[in-house]
Amino acid sequence: MTESTPILSVVIPTHNPHAGRLQRTLAALRSQTLPVDQWETVLVDNTSSPALVLTDWIAHAPANLRLICEATPGLSHARQHGFVEARGEFAVLVDDDNVLAPDYLATVLALFVAHPQIGAIGGRSRPEFDLPPPEWTNEFHSLLALRDLGIAPLVSQGLRPTNLTRNEYPVFAPIGAGMALRRAAWTAWLHARANDSSAISDRRGNELTSGGDNDIVLCAMRAGWEVGYFPTLSLTHLIPSGRLAPEYLARLNRGIQKSWMQVLTLHHANPWPPLAPTGAALRKLKAWFTYQAWCSSSARIRWQGTCGHFDGRIKS
Repeated sequence: MTESTPILSVVIPTHNPHAGRLQRTLAALRSQTLPVDQWETVLVDNTSSPALVLTDWIAHAPANLRLICEATPGLSHARQHGFVEARGEFAVLVDDDNVLAPDYLATVLALFVAHPQIGAIGGRSRPEFDLPPPEWTNEFHSLLALRDLGIAPLVSQGLRPTNLTRNEYPVFAPIGAGMALRRAAWTAWLHARANDSSAISDRRGNELTSGGDNDIVLCAMRAGWEVGYFPTLSLTHLIPSGRLAPEYLARLNRGIQKSWMQVLTLHHANPWPPLAPTGAALRKLKAWFTYQAWCSSSARIRWQGTCGHFDGRIKS
């Protein structure tokens, strides 16, 4: 009897994962209502040290777990390898600290059947904090891939030009945590990055740059696919206390804003002009005083985000 081809592939990129959080990620997959023979789990070890060993994770994982290795550091490289290895017609990107609701995969398939024009979908990403977060950090929770846009589904209507150089990016477009895609949508991204896989500065080791999520969405939409937010999709994002430290949030905000500028430039959709290094430095100095960055952690985090914006506009 030949092995059946899975309908859906779960792709989990990981680099030096926290054992407890990855175990919970895999255990949640093990509890999915979608029959295990209809999908697969592809765990992508992206230069972990020591390298992951499959037998260490089998006890916590669904029976369809496969482990592959990607030797080039970086989240986008790990995702690319995972997509190439994926055998399903649909894929779900899962971070190594995401706990999917038991019906997540089954709901993904139902939504794609119901919405044939949509190529990428996402839903709610709610936090589970190690410790109660300080109230002042609420402003920055969206930086941590947390999202709840309410109970109404939201679907895009194409990339709509607002001027000659900029397209509207749907504010409800999927984030990487739990993003589900059709094969044609992720193939559009693979083709776009076939010769310039380093174009986007995505997570790499301890770097906090990002942008790969936005790049995937834009490539899918430019290929003619719509994107959607569906609150029936729900996951829990495990947040250790260290990610609420002011220094971490400042670095994260700077990396995210820098990457967003780079993605817009890559897609010829950046409404802000490029900057010379000196011009960027002067703007960052002015912003230090505008935000009064010395006054509080919140002010410094906001200033760092503005610095990232200017960094991302520096002419290469």
